[in-house]
Amino acid sequence: MFQSQPRTRQDDGRRGFVTRLRERLNRGDSWLTYDLANLLPGRRIDADLIEELESRLLTADVGVEATDRIIGGLTRKVARDELENVAALIRALHAGMVEILAPCARPLVIDASRRPFVILMVGVNGAGKTTTMGKLAGRFKAAGHKVMLAAGDTFRAAAVEQLAVWGERNGVPVISQQPGADPAAVVFDALQAARARGIDVLIADTAGRLHSQGNLMEELKKVVRVIRRLDPDAPHETLLVIDGGTGQNALAQAREFNDAVGVTGIVVTKLDGSARGGILLALAEQTKLPIRFIGIGEQVDDLGEFDAGEYVKALLAEPPAQAARQR
Repeated sequence: MFQSQPRTRQDDGRRGFVTRLRERLNRGDSWLTYDLANLLPGRRIDADLIEELESRLLTADVGVEATDRIIGGLTRKVARDELENVAALIRALHAGMVEILAPCARPLVIDASRRPFVILMVGVNGAGKTTTMGKLAGRFKAAGHKVMLAAGDTFRAAAVEQLAVWGERNGVPVISQQPGADPAAVVFDALQAARARGIDVLIADTAGRLHSQGNLMEELKKVVRVIRRLDPDAPHETLLVIDGGTGQNALAQAREFNDAVGVTGIVVTKLDGSARGGILLALAEQTKLPIRFIGIGEQVDDLGEFDAGEYVKALLAEPPAQAARQR
C-alpha cells in the first residue's frame, strides 16, 4: 500500500509562506483581487472589458511590454470566442502571467565547489538589503551551511549595528571595520577570514546608492575588482534588492546595477505593504533576470523563494468577503 512521505519542517515552512503571501500580497489598494471580482460578474467578455483590464494592469506597475503581451493573448482568445465566461478569462489571465514569470523563477543554488560562495548585496537606499542579508543568513545556516556576513555598508553606522544584531540572532560571525572605512577593504578582509575559517557562504553588504549616482556605482565596481584579487570568479551571486513599492523605477535600477556589476539575481521586498505586485511581471518581461526571493514582512520566515504559479494565484485570489457572497 502506498504511504505518503512525512511532511518536513521545510514543507511546513513553504506552505506557511504561501499562505502568508496570499494574505499579505497587495494588501490595501488591490488592483486585481477586488477589481476582477467587481468588474466581471454579469458582464459579457468583450473588447471593452479587455480594455478595462488593460488599464488595471498598467496602473499596477505591470509595465507596457508585459501588459501588451498579456492583453494580446486575451484579445486573440476573445476573437476566437474561447473566453465564454469569467472563469475562462481568469484562467487565461493566470496562464499569461505565469508564462512571463516562470522563466525567471530560478532558485539560488549554493555551489559547494565555490568555498566560500560569495554573495554581494546591492541596491538603493531603503530597499532592505541589510534585513534581507540577515534573513538569508538564517536560511542558509538552517540548510547546514557555515555563514559569515561582511558589513560593507560603512557609510551608515546603523547598518553595521543592524547587521551585528542579525549576526547575533543567527549565530554567525560578522566582519566589520570603523564607520567610513573603505568598503572594498572590509569585503576583502571578510573573504580572507572566510577562507581561513572554512566558511561556506559569505554575504557582503554594500552601501545603498541611487542607480544614477555615478561615483558610488564606480565604488561598487571597485568592490568587485578587489574581491576578484582573491577569487577571480567572485562574487558568485550578485543580488539586487528592490523595494516592491518602487514602481517602474525598479526597471531603471535593474538596468544600471546590471550594467555596473552584472546582477545575477533579484530579491523583491516589502510586498506586504502598498506594493501592488505587478512590478515582478515588468522585471521578468524586460530584464529576464532570475527572481530569487520575495519578501512579505519583517520576520525571518517572511522571505521565501519565488514561485511563479503561487505568486499569480495570490494576485488573482478573490477577497474572502467577495468569495463568500458569490457562494
